[in-house]
Amino acid sequence: MATFQAPKGTYDLIPPYSAKYLAVRDAISGPLRLSGYGYVETPGFEDVDLFARGVGESTDIVTKEMYTLTTKGGANLALRPEGTASVLRAALEANLHKAGGLPVKLWYSGSYYRYERPQKGRYRHFSQVGAEAIGAEDPALDAELIILADQAYRSLGLRNFRILLNSLGDKECRPVYREALQSFLSGLDLDAETVRRAEINPLRVLDDKRADVQKQLVGAPVLRDYLCDACKAYHEEVRALITAAGVAFEDDEKLVRGLDYYTRTTFEFVHDGLGSQSAVGGGGRYDGLSEMIGGPALPSVGWALGVDRTVLALEAEGVELDIPASTSVFAVALGEAKPVLFGLVTELRRAGVAADISYGGKGLKGAMKDANRSGARFAIVAGDRDLAEGVVQLKDMESGEQSPVALTDVVEVLRTKLA
Repeated sequence: MATFQAPKGTYDLIPPYSAKYLAVRDAISGPLRLSGYGYVETPGFEDVDLFARGVGESTDIVTKEMYTLTTKGGANLALRPEGTASVLRAALEANLHKAGGLPVKLWYSGSYYRYERPQKGRYRHFSQVGAEAIGAEDPALDAELIILADQAYRSLGLRNFRILLNSLGDKECRPVYREALQSFLSGLDLDAETVRRAEINPLRVLDDKRADVQKQLVGAPVLRDYLCDACKAYHEEVRALITAAGVAFEDDEKLVRGLDYYTRTTFEFVHDGLGSQSAVGGGGRYDGLSEMIGGPALPSVGWALGVDRTVLALEAEGVELDIPASTSVFAVALGEAKPVLFGLVTELRRAGVAADISYGGKGLKGAMKDANRSGARFAIVAGDRDLAEGVVQLKDMESGEQSPVALTDVVEVLRTKLA
């Protein structure tokens, strides 16, 4: 038993399982890299006020779930609970919005932290890949991001996910709906905490997962009935563009996101094989966030997809990712052959071939066990007699066939066979 263990609600990524996470990250970011999105990386902690202003002081994230700390210099910081506010802060600080044409298109990947009750699919430390298109109000951007996420999931082999879509209106029409919703909620039998939430941000009550609350919400005012003409037209164009791309979605009039900064388009990706933690990702438009954190008006849209939950969704569907072995060639040195084979392995690596060698002075039996465990397609075996003849023994680990190959030809022969 180790002296220390990972903190409650966290996990370690260890081979070979960690290869799934790397494959998922690559698959999600792949369509983004082909669509003009550049990589951005931000610190793991930020000023507390960045999240208090941006995410929203009434959200559970800010009031209950943020990990906060005070530095020796007296600064109040928080481990980042989400990515959008940090990415927008970085873009503003670097003046990316002034460097050229808008939108600024960015993607990111990293770890995020929330103090929640741990359960399968909900951790205190979790991994996301996200994308943000900053500085343009265009339905095509909203549609683009939804289509790219759908493309990423399908490239992984996921099929049983659904896209939920809604519009939250804007600063013109949402206040009217907010007033109507608050009036409706005031007549319900809600606990003190939910009443407080209804006063600050009543839309968040619609997102309450408790059955007793949802039962009372039957007959609540629907936001679509309060959308202004501009928001209706915007939402219809988003729907039309997604439909034209052949991406299926479901209109969900109760869909709201857990963050205060969202406006107009909001969407969520859900997988019904994950139980209560069915959301694997989501996002939407956040036209006022830049101004909330002290920047200029920069209408923007983005999403974040959970790597952890995507892996769980793949497992729920029984999807096995095609992950290549980390080692293609494994060298087994006998007698005094170690320096020569070590040099050969170095040469293979420089030629782009994944190669490894047995360490620790093991005999043939132990070294071949290492070769089998590595998953290598080929093994090169050599002892003193082989080197005296200027050859190594090349073994096909699948067929078991073995034949001598001249030392001078090994690299080219292996590159050809592996190609």
